[in-house]
Amino acid sequence: MPTGVAIRDVSRQLFDAAERVLLQYGPNALTSRAVTAEAGCAKGVLHRHFADFDAFLTELVLDRIGRIRDQAAALSASAGTGTVVDNLTAALTELFKSVAVAIVGLVTARDELRARLHRAGSTGVPVLAEATVMIASYLRAEHERGRLVADAEADAGLDVDTLALTLIGSGHLLFAGRGGVAPEVADVRKVVRSVVSPALADAAAGQ
Repeated sequence: MPTGVAIRDVSRQLFDAAERVLLQYGPNALTSRAVTAEAGCAKGVLHRHFADFDAFLTELVLDRIGRIRDQAAALSASAGTGTVVDNLTAALTELFKSVAVAIVGLVTARDELRARLHRAGSTGVPVLAEATVMIASYLRAEHERGRLVADAEADAGLDVDTLALTLIGSGHLLFAGRGGVAPEVADVRKVVRSVVSPALADAAAGQ
């Protein structure tokens, strides 16, 4: 970008550029120079808008977390429609086919980034923690509508938190380490059905 030409919505352009670098080259390749080069702007632009590179990365991850929360609202609103298995399959595919897997790797690799995210209110493993809350909220909504029930042999009610953890953990493993190539939807659906089938109230909820 020529010097003196203003960038419209600088943060968004830099975030988008960082996500492209993450998806194509992985967390180790993500540097301020790589981000500005991908965004096509001067090297100093990033540091004029963020105190340092970890501050930029923190805002990048918080932006991704905000998108997960938007997805969570839409997913909860879908409760009672379609099938539980299809809704969860679509949610996990949308979550993990994006840059989320690469961001988890980035957070894991950078102690300072993880510390800043925790100070900002993110708990556990950022992104995965918020995704687990999203899935658990949806499962509770389906349980309230009678489409998910506790195992008849269980001593307690439906454990949606454990189901959510299992779905997020399984989804992450399914999508990770594939070089950006997403698994087949049928494979995601198979995993989802195996996790939630014991809790489905009837066949229609899981077809």
